[in-house]
Amino acid sequence: MTERRPYPSDPSDARWALIAPRLTAWRQARTDAGVSGHTPTHDLRDIFDAILYVNRTGIAWRYLPHDFPPCRTVYGYFAAWSKEGIFPELNYQLTGLVRDHQGRTITPTASIMDSQSVKTSTYPTLAKTWVDAGFKNRVVEHGAALGVDVDVVTKDPHVKGFSVVKRRWVVERTLGWLMHHRRLVRDYETRPDNSASMITIAMIDNLAKRLTTETTPTWRDD
Repeated sequence: MTERRPYPSDPSDARWALIAPRLTAWRQARTDAGVSGHTPTHDLRDIFDAILYVNRTGIAWRYLPHDFPPCRTVYGYFAAWSKEGIFPELNYQLTGLVRDHQGRTITPTASIMDSQSVKTSTYPTLAKTWVDAGFKNRVVEHGAALGVDVDVVTKDPHVKGFSVVKRRWVVERTLGWLMHHRRLVRDYETRPDNSASMITIAMIDNLAKRLTTETTPTWRDD
């Protein structure tokens, strides 16, 4: 890591230790295969810090501060890691670690989806999922064809105003976590795969903090 003043978005040493092995292995594999054609000059931690800075602050790539690697270089790594599925791999790995620490099975068997949550991925071990009323019957039928029991969660029609709906509150909580990352407040991405990567990066950051018992600063702390 280069010498510079840290930004609030920079992962701590403990969080970086959870992320670094996969990125280091990726770079080594490319070096061994002669993909890059030259010796990398930028530290992977600086690259990841820059990507997380964009994710956390919501700035355009070209507005990256000058003490990060060049924006084209940073975006190049982001694009490569997105294309090669590195971010989902990290998310899957950290999810397993969090679940293991909680005494749960590493791979989930149930999920919750909201009609406002898009570009999501699933696990092959899923057997049950809860969805809101925004989903149609064909979603239930499609789930049945895949061997997944889909249960539509509806709000009690007799309850006026806001009320916590069982199961659905988990989605709202997760969206609240994601909104700490300003790149996700609006759908700035022109490519769906980039948008999915930005969501996954935010969850990687969240999961790493949960594993190291660190907290997420609010916008008022920035």
